[in-house]
Parts: sequence; structure tokens; C-alpha cells
Amino acid sequence: MTVRRTIRKGFTLIEILIVVIILGILAAIVIPQFTNASQDARKNSLTSQLQTIRSQIELYKLQHLDKLPPVLQAGTGWTDMTNQSKADMTTGATTAFPFGPYLQSAPTNSLNGATGVLTVSANQTLGASVSSGSGKGFVFQTANGKIWATSALYGYIYDESNASNSVNDN
Repeated sequence: MTVRRTIRKGFTLIEILIVVIILGILAAIVIPQFTNASQDARKNSLTSQLQTIRSQIELYKLQHLDKLPPVLQAGTGWTDMTNQSKADMTTGATTAFPFGPYLQSAPTNSLNGATGVLTVSANQTLGASVSSGSGKGFVFQTANGKIWATSALYGYIYDESNASNSVNDN
């Protein structure tokens, strides 16, 4: 007499449910970290961009007899920084204009997508609220040429010294 054994291959429903639950828990832990990583990358990019803009403004001042870019001072754009110029600050595109361009294009704030410039007469405090900053990506101090970025929703000065400051996301 031979006894016939049936061998069942595969997983039981309970085993499959346990695996699905474990995968769900892992996904709940990992996905928010990727979301934060992209926001952190935008903040790091903005900090780097601000350093570049600041150094190019200083170069402009050096080549233009310690004067700030007039169009940037007026808050009407970046053309002084994206065009060639002479020491008298006139702009053009020939060899008669030996300086610049200082930036390849108008910078875009990576947190809010804005390129506009708000001009102010006083220094700004990192993380402080900024009035009239709506739609502006940058804040330019007209007396000394300091420049800051606005937060994700324009309401605050981007706190580049503390990227995790909650105002940066407001």
C-alpha cells in the first residue's frame, strides 16, 4: 500500500498579508524622507545661487567704480547683470562693452519660482517677515548691495543659516 502525499507549493494568504503589511510599513518610513530630500536640494541650490549672485554683484561694483547695478537697484530686473557693460554702466553686446555678463540669465528662486526683485533701504534679518514681497524671489538692499532670497511663499526672508527653519517653507 502506497501512501500518496500531495505537496502544495506557494504561500498561504496569511504569509502574503504579512509581507504586504511589512512593505507598507517600510514605505511609510521611506517615502517622507525622499520628499524632504527634494526640498532640501532646492534649499541648498538657493543658498549656492545666493553666494554666486553676491560675488557677481561685488565684481560688478569693482568694475563700475564701486557703483551698484542701476536696474537691480530700481528693482526692475536683472539686465545689468545679464548684459555686457562699460565702466559708465551703459550696456551693449559688442567688444566696446568689456565687462560682464555677470549672470547667464535672471536667477530664479528655487523655492518659489520667482525672479522678481523687491528693493529695500534697510538690512533684512534672516527669517524675518518681509512686506510687499509677494511674487518676488529676491530682496535687494539699495544702499549696500546686499541680497537675500524670499521663502517658499514669499512671506519671509529665506534663512540660509538654518535651512530647517520653518519660515523657509512659509
